[in-house]
Amino acid sequence: MGKFVKKVAKNGDFYFNLKAGNGEVILSSEMYKSKASCDNGISSVKENSPSDERYDRKTANNGKHYFNLKARNGQVIGSSEMYESAAGRDKGIESVKKNAPDASVVEE
Repeated sequence: MGKFVKKVAKNGDFYFNLKAGNGEVILSSEMYKSKASCDNGISSVKENSPSDERYDRKTANNGKHYFNLKARNGQVIGSSEMYESAAGRDKGIESVKKNAPDASVVEE
């Protein structure tokens, strides 16, 4: 079972990582100025993650693959790590779809 891990950055901003059951980070958020905004970001990931059309599949300049999860309004709410292959990226997307909707939220 996945979980959202909320953290406070050195500059006082808030962010979260979605971790799969094995503890690996599968999605990272942007920085938020408030805890409430960070919580809203988590809610948005839970809401939007099941919809395949919310994933923007990308290839970086170095040839590695990644994805962004977008909200209905088109704003990026989370980004993946870099994957060596498109197949790896697609497995990452499936992992977010599986883990995010029912993930617990913890603070570190």
